[in-house]
Amino acid sequence: MSAVVNAVCIAHLRNCFEGGVPSALSTCSVDGTPNIAYLSQVQYVDQKHVATTFQFFNKTRQNILANPYALLKVVDPLNGSGYKLHVRYLRTETSGPLFESMKAKLAGIASHTGMTEVFKLLGSDIYEVERVETIVHPMPGILPAVQDSLPKLRHMSAMLNASRDLDELLDNTLTALQTVCGIGHMMILKLDECGERLFTVATRGYDQSGVGSEIPMGHGVIGVAARERTPIRISHMTSEYIYGKAVRDSAEALGLHHQLETAIPMPGLPECRSQMAVPITAGATLYGVLYVESHEDLRFTYDDEDMLQIVAQQFGWMAQSMACADPAEPATDTPTLPASTASFTVTAVSAPPMTTITPALGDERPVLVRYFKADHSIFLDEDYLIKGVAGAIFWKLVQVRQHEGRDQFTNRELRLAPDLSLPDIADNLEARLVLLQRRLAERTRCVRMHKTGRGRFQLQVMQPLKLQSAD
Repeated sequence: MSAVVNAVCIAHLRNCFEGGVPSALSTCSVDGTPNIAYLSQVQYVDQKHVATTFQFFNKTRQNILANPYALLKVVDPLNGSGYKLHVRYLRTETSGPLFESMKAKLAGIASHTGMTEVFKLLGSDIYEVERVETIVHPMPGILPAVQDSLPKLRHMSAMLNASRDLDELLDNTLTALQTVCGIGHMMILKLDECGERLFTVATRGYDQSGVGSEIPMGHGVIGVAARERTPIRISHMTSEYIYGKAVRDSAEALGLHHQLETAIPMPGLPECRSQMAVPITAGATLYGVLYVESHEDLRFTYDDEDMLQIVAQQFGWMAQSMACADPAEPATDTPTLPASTASFTVTAVSAPPMTTITPALGDERPVLVRYFKADHSIFLDEDYLIKGVAGAIFWKLVQVRQHEGRDQFTNRELRLAPDLSLPDIADNLEARLVLLQRRLAERTRCVRMHKTGRGRFQLQVMQPLKLQSAD
């Protein structure tokens, strides 16, 4: 005899919605004719609602529009238990976070099964779960998995709380995910000043860090998660959301393919079988995205999604708090930028002049620093370093060192420098400085940035630098 389970307990059935075993939706027409359809995806929405994919105007669709009551059969792939959900159709959503999340998941399933052109999501059908019946009890001897989310969250929260600045917060967050959750491949991306792209500020587990690489808003699971501010989790291999391809496709669509030679390759697993993107927010403010991936199918569960959402929110609030804190006053022995040299002009000439910066120590071979005003790109000899705001900051630092011979700087002077025209978003300056510091450490041995105190840092030059500016 079936045992009736209270509807609010469907949160305990979330394993049934992972797609390991196909679910079946039974509907009935007005004249009483039954129909059973197997579903590619069922999405847990909350403790009283689930969603299914609307892909075709078929018999199932006709039935629920005429008669909203249906039965949904789901199976837990871990213990074999089966449940019958008595559901009532409420509405169909064709946009928004739920729709975009299901669309991304469906794209992963379609790519995995070779049916990309067949599986097109038209909408997300929302059902209210009125009651649940157990039709197959768990197999004997199979114990439910022990959920240890709260101890893990407590441990990770303590690791994040130990961070004193953004640089440490980035490292501590990735270390927490690696050591506490056993996640091997991950990255954190920051929303840019214009709100149009995300740039990578920290990664873990890749041969090439990819720090400084970019992804447009709305592209791939990272871009969609950011745009919709909702987690997206895909548990099957998908080539459509490999990020190197996403970046190139986006650039070509925008007519920017000629700039790809200066783009930093997006890190990512070539054979990714599970991936999850979680937006990093602080209240209504979007900071960026936390992204994780794995070689394993079904690596990330609903519980992992819950945990990473909480970690991402703590990260977002901490990053915002660090950025809003008053920067330290410049040290008495560290002069601020004089008004007479507070700005500089880059003049386009056919043969740009070169000036040499004397090294602090090390190799005497000059390194050519080329600056391109159009997008603030910086090249060290023939190697691309950085562009955008971080490139403009680097060029200013080496210019000041050339004019004044000083190597000590403060975040405040950069924030107030009129020629940089930084947007009034404090956390972007901090993120760009971290990005520049990490790119220098990764790409060259001739220049380094070192923190010397709160809101202060040193630019250390180990080789002569020849500065060359051009349009």
